[in-house]
Amino acid sequence: MSPTAGELAGARGEGRVGVERAFIGAGCNRVVNNVSWGACGLVAFGAQNAVALFSPSRGEIVSTLPGHKATVNCTLWLPTKKDVLQVRCREVHYLLSGSADGIIMAWKIDSGKGEWTNALQLPVMHKKGVTCLAGRMVSDTVSIFASTSSDGTVVIWKMEDEQGTVGSCKVSCLHSIPVGPKPMVSLSLAVLPGQGGRLILAMGGLDHKVHIYCGDQSGEFIKACDLKGHSDWIRSLDFSLPVMMGSEEHSLFLVSSSQDRTIRIWQMNSDAVSSAHMTSRKEDIGIASYIEGPLFVSGNTHYQVSLESLLVGHEDWVYSVEWQPPTLLTDDEAHQPMSILSASMDKMMMIWKPEKTTGLWINSVTVGELSHSALGFYGGHWEPDGKSILAHGYGGSFHMWRDVGLGSENWQPQIVPSGHFAPVSDLTWSRSGEYLLSTTRIFAPWRSQISPGDVIYWREIARPQIHGHDINCVAFIECNGNHRFVCGADEKVSRVFEAPLSFLKTLQHATLLKSDDFDDVQVLGANMSALGLSQKPIYTHGARETPSSISNDGPDSIENIPDAVPTVFTEPPVEDQLAWNTLWPETHKLYGHGNELFSICCDHEGKLIASSCKAQTAPVAEIWLWEVGTWKAVGRLQSHNLTVTQMEFSRDNAFLLSVSRDRHLSVFSIRKTDDGAEHHLVAKLEAHKRIIWACSWNPFRYEFATGSRDKTVKIWCVQDSSSVKLLATLPQFRDSVTALAWTGRDHARNAGLLAVGMDNGMIELWNISGGRASTDSSSSGSSPLSVSCMLRFDPLLCHVSTVHRLRWQKSDSSVEKSALQLASCGADHCVRVFEVRDI
Repeated sequence: MSPTAGELAGARGEGRVGVERAFIGAGCNRVVNNVSWGACGLVAFGAQNAVALFSPSRGEIVSTLPGHKATVNCTLWLPTKKDVLQVRCREVHYLLSGSADGIIMAWKIDSGKGEWTNALQLPVMHKKGVTCLAGRMVSDTVSIFASTSSDGTVVIWKMEDEQGTVGSCKVSCLHSIPVGPKPMVSLSLAVLPGQGGRLILAMGGLDHKVHIYCGDQSGEFIKACDLKGHSDWIRSLDFSLPVMMGSEEHSLFLVSSSQDRTIRIWQMNSDAVSSAHMTSRKEDIGIASYIEGPLFVSGNTHYQVSLESLLVGHEDWVYSVEWQPPTLLTDDEAHQPMSILSASMDKMMMIWKPEKTTGLWINSVTVGELSHSALGFYGGHWEPDGKSILAHGYGGSFHMWRDVGLGSENWQPQIVPSGHFAPVSDLTWSRSGEYLLSTTRIFAPWRSQISPGDVIYWREIARPQIHGHDINCVAFIECNGNHRFVCGADEKVSRVFEAPLSFLKTLQHATLLKSDDFDDVQVLGANMSALGLSQKPIYTHGARETPSSISNDGPDSIENIPDAVPTVFTEPPVEDQLAWNTLWPETHKLYGHGNELFSICCDHEGKLIASSCKAQTAPVAEIWLWEVGTWKAVGRLQSHNLTVTQMEFSRDNAFLLSVSRDRHLSVFSIRKTDDGAEHHLVAKLEAHKRIIWACSWNPFRYEFATGSRDKTVKIWCVQDSSSVKLLATLPQFRDSVTALAWTGRDHARNAGLLAVGMDNGMIELWNISGGRASTDSSSSGSSPLSVSCMLRFDPLLCHVSTVHRLRWQKSDSSVEKSALQLASCGADHCVRVFEVRDI
């Protein structure tokens, strides 16, 4: 279901190119009601300001939907999984999303054509963030849904699918319910049985009560009763479909979960009682009244509420409960399975069912994460057919299990998308172009176990570093296998990591490429120390030894963190394996900077590292040069007065280009010597009117580009190895330029593509060709520099926040010569890979 409309944009200038999505990696926002598994088979979740869609069957994110200006808190599919009668043969689905600024947006998803469009933005009714959405379809074309916000209001909405109109739906606000100073954080909506479409709304929040409201399709809801029993915040509510209980009328069940670690199941039966009996019941406050629960009236029917069961099993806050989705019977009736899924911060999901003989509710299935690095689940969800369950965790991760048993239940972990749950500040391709390293996760196309013609999916195959500080910059450096990198974080030390044997063999399985001989690699993996300050190597000769550090105190004891188990993966690893068993050992530390590291780069031979840190004075803003191998500081380059934001070596390593917050660019000549490196400042000039965020060299000649907050990109060249000249200024962009990447296409014409990333998340490709032929002063003649915009990426392909880095894969490592791969990362928590092809 990848989007195709609008991907291929027109171009002017030489040739045309098209771009396609190859990969999106993103984590889930750390919010309770963020995930929704739709009847169309797609899972929607918030990834920073975007709504991301992923396909569980393929295990990949298929698109991100832009539009929100604040963090997405909640999502809801219409029709829901409970609307099985309305889902039949339906190709158009709607997705609602609410954000932290009170905005609700509706998206139209055409699953038949594989297209999604922004249907509309709802009228602003909430003054603060939307925290929960709940709804149901009341007919084939009409849906009623509710939204709640931290502003203390619950709003009832009506959505009408205008099938005769191209495009969209109509949404109107029916009613606003003030709930007082203690907001509601969970909602559930259902249709009352036998009431001609009357609705019941349950809401719960900070006052520890479940509030029941009754209403009709006009949106007028009246409070019916309160359900008391929980002793902490109500975190989740879910109505079942009506259930036939023996010879009685249909009963409606409501399940609630709370921070008091308990789950309560409430049963609602229609009760034909007289008004006199109702009056006596209200006056009766005895024990019988408490056990039976409250009575309420909806239309002409009285309903008796009773506590069906109290479920105690979780050891921490229970963040979500959900009834198993109903199934459609042959006689066009929906059957509600008596099964409940719960998810908790105790790292467990449980399936609860009534025991066949006694009817007592018991925990029949428990799944979860045993890794000590997991921090619990924020929500659990059923697949529409009830065969899979999905959880999302504190670290933005997804966890999915599927029942693969034949005669009995056998729930096994499944492959799901993964990614960052915070802004991604840097990424780089491996030196051979086989995989992509962000800060710090490794993504690669998994080619193993596929047939010719099959789609190749990207997977996260390793998580080399787990760090207490935010990681700001990474760069690959030279070593025997070319799998060693240096990174800088919000600390004053650069750290060097080298690939262990387990990763090298996993990479060989994933890429099907013959790697170097592994006989010289003695490190199998890495262990994190108890305080999480460094990663120690696990050697191959000691891999089979029983770790003496493990005691009987359990895996979560602070004193004894379990040892990692480095593993060679023949299929993509899942979250608990990635978090602990794919670490790389730390081999060196580079001390010298006085503040937190901000930028780092390496020359194209991988033998010289340049690093910079956050700075407000000239002495602190100096660039340090480090020699790979000896790990000595061989130079301190002084030029800038504020933080150096990016650096890059020219393709022949003769020059180092740096740009800074002080609006200046500097070019240094670099020459390696036996003692390290010699350097001198070739040029320094004020290049832009605002902060310069990005720079990139032409891979063919001594030309380079700079991009700035002043919304301009300028092309420069080094003349005579002694000065810098401005060649061209591109037309002003729509927003601040924050990332640049230049790749070559035709050496003879000095033609290449310049990728430009902006603060609004948009990406453009510019064709640049011609220009000065050399740095020799005798070549006074120069062909004019030709600059043209070739492609503006479709917003559905782009980031929704600042693009932090763009990186082209090396041309000689692309699968096809006509296909280039461009990687990007940004503040929207996303890592993306695009394929750029000639058309």
